[in-house]
Amino acid sequence: MKSYGLSKLGIKASKVYRNLEPAVLVEKALERGEGELTSTGALNVLTGKYTGRSPKDKFIVDTKAVHDHIAWGSVNMPTKRKTFNAIKKEMISYLEGKEVFIFDGFAGADPKYTRKFRIINELASQNLFIHDLLIRPTEEELKDFGDADFTLLVVPGYKCDPEKFGIHSEAAIMIDYEKHFAIIAGSQYAGEIKKTVFSIMNYVMPMEENVLPMHCSANMDPETGDTAIFFGLSGTGKTTLSADPNRKLIGDDEHGWSDDSVFNFEGGCYAKTIDLKEESEPEIFHAIKFGAVSENVILDENTRVADYSDGSLTQNTRVGYPIDFISNAQIPGIGGIPKVVIFLTADAFGVLPPISKLSKNAAMYQFVTGFTAKLAGTERGVTEPQPTFSTLFGEPFMPCGAQKYAEMLGERLDKYGTQVYLINTGWSGGPYGTGHRMKLSYTRAMVTAALNGELTKVEYKHDDRFNLEIPLTCPDVPSEILDPKETWEDKDAYDKQADKLAEMFVENFAEKYPDMKEEIVAAGPKAK
Repeated sequence: MKSYGLSKLGIKASKVYRNLEPAVLVEKALERGEGELTSTGALNVLTGKYTGRSPKDKFIVDTKAVHDHIAWGSVNMPTKRKTFNAIKKEMISYLEGKEVFIFDGFAGADPKYTRKFRIINELASQNLFIHDLLIRPTEEELKDFGDADFTLLVVPGYKCDPEKFGIHSEAAIMIDYEKHFAIIAGSQYAGEIKKTVFSIMNYVMPMEENVLPMHCSANMDPETGDTAIFFGLSGTGKTTLSADPNRKLIGDDEHGWSDDSVFNFEGGCYAKTIDLKEESEPEIFHAIKFGAVSENVILDENTRVADYSDGSLTQNTRVGYPIDFISNAQIPGIGGIPKVVIFLTADAFGVLPPISKLSKNAAMYQFVTGFTAKLAGTERGVTEPQPTFSTLFGEPFMPCGAQKYAEMLGERLDKYGTQVYLINTGWSGGPYGTGHRMKLSYTRAMVTAALNGELTKVEYKHDDRFNLEIPLTCPDVPSEILDPKETWEDKDAYDKQADKLAEMFVENFAEKYPDMKEEIVAAGPKAK
């Protein structure tokens, strides 16, 4: 029996399976009681205690080689290699006599920057998930795979002793960048695997390849190859707006921007399914078929039809599937240098313009800030809009300092003359509860105008408070909605709310980025 490096790790498995076909992995998962088939043939898994990422259980091994390159804090928490190795040793002991599933695959669609990953799974269902999410090797590539650049050991059945190891819970997600190894213990939520790969690429790409890693979606014009990237936190419309039937989808979540391309890190998609409807998101709806893995979706006991409106287990219901389940996917996931960058925000305060143009420094400011707003009523105790600032639109997965990534973006905007726009998919005419959500048809028209260059031909006026350039006109969008203040009946109330949000921007930036360059600070909103 081939061990594929397991003997070197000391893993004494009863049987080792490597790169099984999806049909076989589904069969194994069903045999082992890991999930059940939905009416459309997808494998649905219940992940138990952990139905989302566990940020307080994520650690980076602090060594001399990496220490000065990591932005240590509440997001990137240090651990000792001694702790890492002790947990890893117990995970290996736990696997003795058990079946083990290996997936050898790639991250990074551009072959110049590809990294080889070996994922060692306790569960067949999680092995199917990562088979869907990473780039799958051909038979020839698998034959010549050799040693992996990085290895992940994923053992949800092993529970850590938090007191013994000085950690927070039974779960541990730890990366040793120097040793090119990561462990995921105690959590069955498959998103931890995907995001660990992303966190590794987000360190390796800028440090070794001068590639800017981005938590964004990307698409391209199938005829011209013109590429656009979309940044945005959950609920801002990133997936919806990048899934354009007239453009090829490069990827929905994780990309790198090199000197000559934008490329997908992944070979699949991981989409939210809560309240999923065929009419609003047909591509995702029809991708939930045999070979896909859904998580924590409630099924009818008799028909096994999924109820996507049921969030009784979690609002974070998910599905993972290969990108070629999307009809207009760009394969391989490589596009050109972006002509347009779009930052998406859902401003529930209702004071940001529906679209504005950003200078290079303003783009760096908004990139670092990563703003959107939670709605009143979405969380207990939230009675009015609450700002959410997530550095680089992906703070939990960015190990290096914000300024490094921001400077890499600024260099690229300078070099290629890429246009940057901030689009507010949130509220107009007042805050949430008073105003109304921006019409999707108008937002799509703004995106189209940005992508086809129409917004380079119109006049703009400067907004002093938010330091933004607001277009006076936009094709297929009523001019009266472009200035947010004019959509409010009570202009004094607008000023009060806008001043409040600007102050929040300023306070957040001063607290989180005290050493950011002055020209970037000056390009942001102004407090009274």
